[in-house]
Amino acid sequence: MATHPDTLRARLEDRADLLEATRLRYRVLRGLLNAFFWRDRVRANLELLREVALVQAEVDATLAAVSRRAAAEGWPRHLAPMKLLEEVRHLREEVARAVERRLAPGTPPDNLSAALVRLEEEVLNTGPLLGRRTWARAVEVLPRNLPELRAACVAAEVFERVFKRPAPEAALPFTATEAEELCRALPLGEAALRALWERLEHFDPSGRVRAFLQGRVRRAPVRAPRSGPELLLHAAFWHDVARERLGELLEARLAPVVALEAEVPELLVWLATSESAPDARLAAQGAFSAGRAALFELAAELARLSRARPVGVWNEEAAWARLWDAALRARKETGPDVERVREALRLFIRLRGQARTPARLFSPERAALPSREVGADVTELPELVQAARAVARSGA
Repeated sequence: MATHPDTLRARLEDRADLLEATRLRYRVLRGLLNAFFWRDRVRANLELLREVALVQAEVDATLAAVSRRAAAEGWPRHLAPMKLLEEVRHLREEVARAVERRLAPGTPPDNLSAALVRLEEEVLNTGPLLGRRTWARAVEVLPRNLPELRAACVAAEVFERVFKRPAPEAALPFTATEAEELCRALPLGEAALRALWERLEHFDPSGRVRAFLQGRVRRAPVRAPRSGPELLLHAAFWHDVARERLGELLEARLAPVVALEAEVPELLVWLATSESAPDARLAAQGAFSAGRAALFELAAELARLSRARPVGVWNEEAAWARLWDAALRARKETGPDVERVREALRLFIRLRGQARTPARLFSPERAALPSREVGADVTELPELVQAARAVARSGA
């Protein structure tokens, strides 16, 4: 009993759509490669060339799998699914021969996907026959379906969503969930943009295209991006905005401790969590030692106390208890960050001590550490925290 064509198509599942789309791509690509001015034709359709290269491995696997199944189940050759399979296989061979003919002499690539990528590089390296303007060259070098461009746009979407909206007063501009998204988007966007700038440098040795685009990176996008260069500029702009805003945020909430690049992701999540849970601890894992994590907690708590006094006696005592606990855990830390924290505590003591000095008598020379709370030789973090607490209470 003959198998109905619709039944055969159902057996192909989503592979039928892939084969039909591939058939259309192969037909167009075959025409481009066989044209007289084939380089100009291919240069104007580099997105198609890259799309074929990106899905070629999947197409080859599908052709092999469907051929095995058709042979095992005895599918009739005159039915539409079998005709589609044969046509795609025939077009693939024609495209492979055309690509081989257009490639420069040398070691042949291992597969059709690698051959298509190599052909793209050769076409871009030769440059247009009659020359083109800088923007047109950028469009050629940056087709919209570049994987790196897609990755940069995914990261930029997160940055734009978080930092384009109005920021609440004295609060973080993102939630804990969004902080985790930012942690994933930052390295993704960084790597993608670096790869895109390197691609421009590779295909434009003169540097004119890269310089042209970099001069426009800080311009705010005024319309939805469409071409590859516009997508790059859009992604680079929001990546810079995110870096700038996060740098300001970390400085305001963690100064004088300077966060390293590897520490930023965990710090963002912890800061977002501590907005609603002040007692949340920064875990001593990954990029942090226990002392380093405590130093960040100490700096963050001191920054909060410096901005505004906690409401209520209980909340104020809880804040000082957190500060004391963090100082105890960070007391063995050394380095420039610890010295800056000590100076910040001493400055806190000086400024709070001014409340007991008449304005007419105060001068920078008189802004010394109050002797009752701490001696000039005190360097331990817990003792400095204790002195700051005493000054704050006596100046209440």
